[in-house]
Amino acid sequence: MALSSRASIGRQRLAVVPAARAMASWFGHVEPAAKDPILGVTEAFLADPSPDKVNVGVGAYRDDNGRPVVLECVREAERRIAGNANMEYLPMGGSVKMIEESLKLSYGEDSEFLKDKRIAAVQALSGTGACRLFADFQKRFLPDSQIYIPTPTWSKGNRSTVCPDAFQAKKHFPFFDMAYQGFASGDPERDARAIRIFLEDGHQIGCAQSYAKNMGLYGQRAGCLSILCDDEMQAVAVKSQLQQIARPMYSNPPLHGALIVSTILSDPELKNLWLKEVKGMADRIIGMRKALKENLERLGSSLSWEHITNQIGMFCYSGMTPEQVDRLTNEFHIYMTRNGRISMAGVTSGNVAYLANAIHEVTKAN
Repeated sequence: MALSSRASIGRQRLAVVPAARAMASWFGHVEPAAKDPILGVTEAFLADPSPDKVNVGVGAYRDDNGRPVVLECVREAERRIAGNANMEYLPMGGSVKMIEESLKLSYGEDSEFLKDKRIAAVQALSGTGACRLFADFQKRFLPDSQIYIPTPTWSKGNRSTVCPDAFQAKKHFPFFDMAYQGFASGDPERDARAIRIFLEDGHQIGCAQSYAKNMGLYGQRAGCLSILCDDEMQAVAVKSQLQQIARPMYSNPPLHGALIVSTILSDPELKNLWLKEVKGMADRIIGMRKALKENLERLGSSLSWEHITNQIGMFCYSGMTPEQVDRLTNEFHIYMTRNGRISMAGVTSGNVAYLANAIHEVTKAN
C-alpha cells in the first residue's frame, strides 16, 4: 500500500521519502565544524595531565582558588523564588519586571526616557541573544546599513571607546554590548557612563545587557535588548517587531534567570549585597592585573605591560603572537586563545608568578 508524501502523527509530521532516495545518505556531505577558538582551549586544558597546567582561556569568573563562584545574593534570590512561581511561558517579550529593572540599571533610575516610555525593550538570551536580535532587526528594517566593530574583537562583538561627536558627524547609530556593568570597575554607575554620555549628547542608542558576568548567571542566559526611540508610539512598534523576530527563533525567553535578576534588583537589601559582591569580583580581577604586571616588571622584561592594568573587564589582550601562545601551551602548559587574550579570572595568587615567568620567557627575545 502506497504511503502519502506526508503523514501526520499527533502534532508532529513525518516526511516519507521514496525508497531509492532513502538508501542514500542525507548528511554524508557534512564536514565536522572547526572547534570553537575559546571552548577548544578548555577541552585541550582538561586533556592535559600536567600538574602545572593553567587555564587562562576560561570565560567565567573564578575565585582566588580557581573555583567557580555563585553569589550569595543569587542563592538568597533562589531561596525566595523556590516554590513561589509557576512554570508557565513568559510573554514573547519576557519578564516585564526584569526589563524594568534592567533599564533602570543601564539608563538610570530617574531616566527621562523611561518616564516618557521611549525605550523598546525585550528580555534576551543574555548578551549574545540580544546582539543577534538587534542584528536581525537591523537586517529587516535597515538592510543597506553596515556594522562596524573594533579590532581586536571576539566571536560575538565587543565594546570600544568611541567619540560621540564622530558618531553625530558620520550619522552612525551606537550600539553598546554591555557585558560588564558593575564587573568592570566595581561600580555599575561608572560602567554605564559611556551610555549616559551618548544619551546626554542626544544620540538614540541600542544596548545589549547581560547578567552572565556581573551576577554569575552564565548558564541562565539572562539579558535584555533595548532601543531608544523617538516617542512612545515608535517604541511600541519597535518592541512588537523585536517580539515577532524572537517568536520563530526561540518563542519565549527562560523564566528562572529573569526571576533571579528581578528579585535582586528590585529588593534594596539584595541589591546592596549584589553591589558589594560584584565589587569584590571586580577588585580581585583588578588586583590580578596589577600583580601580573608587577611580576613581569620584576623579572626585568624590557616590554611595556601598561596595557594589562589599563584595560578593564575579565579579559586582557596581552599583545602576544600566536606563536608565543603556542610556546606557552607546549612548554609551560598554559592555555589561552591564540590571539593572546588572557582571562584574568584564571589568574590567581597561586599561579600569577608562574604565568608571568612563562610570558617573560616567550617574549624576552623581542
